[in-house]
Amino acid sequence: MKIVVIGGTGLIGSQVVALVRARGHEAVAASPSTGVDTLTGQGLAEALKGADVVVDVSNSPSFDAEPALDFFTRSARHMTEAEKEAGVRHHVTLSIVGVDQVPGYGYYRAKVAQEEAVRDGGVPYSIVRATQFFEFIAPVMDMSTEGGQVRMPSTRLRPIAAADVASAVAEAAQGEPSNGVRNIAGPEIQRLDRLGEITLAAKPDGRTVVTDDEAGLFAGMPDVLVGDDTVHVAATRYEDWLKRN
Repeated sequence: MKIVVIGGTGLIGSQVVALVRARGHEAVAASPSTGVDTLTGQGLAEALKGADVVVDVSNSPSFDAEPALDFFTRSARHMTEAEKEAGVRHHVTLSIVGVDQVPGYGYYRAKVAQEEAVRDGGVPYSIVRATQFFEFIAPVMDMSTEGGQVRMPSTRLRPIAAADVASAVAEAAQGEPSNGVRNIAGPEIQRLDRLGEITLAAKPDGRTVVTDDEAGLFAGMPDVLVGDDTVHVAATRYEDWLKRN
């Protein structure tokens, strides 16, 4: 089976490529660096020749509402049009748990529009929604640092290792289209400020965490980032992941 991974050179995509190759499939990593630009459609037709499955784990270069909306909707339309021309039988998209429950967050609205474009695109699909990645915690802390303080809200998350996300996406790509959504999350629900404390306990650097419910990207976020009773739970714990990374 030929699987084309859009965003295949990134954090999730590179792992998906490795996983499906290990299972004996042909995997193509497609990204602007390999000559494939989903925003313009350049290189898509050539990359999708003979493809059975397309996996989209690409991300907008901007988290701002308008450019993110433009990126996700135009890219999804270009992909599904090229997929129909190439006879692709399964489109897999990576999205975010709770994405349709946060209308006030422009980036999330853009991801909802991407999902809608995939549903309406005419290609059988599977959508994998994941919670925030472990790998995202440190950058959030850096963005929230003022002097020696890391100001973070008490917003609840259920973060997951990128490797576990890649495994779920690879599994979906090798299966039949669900024409629905699968939610995946890490094993533990934690407050974001507590995740900061756990990080600095494992890797102290002189900073301290201060709880500030008006600080950062997740300030004021409704309690939807942990999933519900239907979420599929990955095994890797954050503390264990920190010891290895």
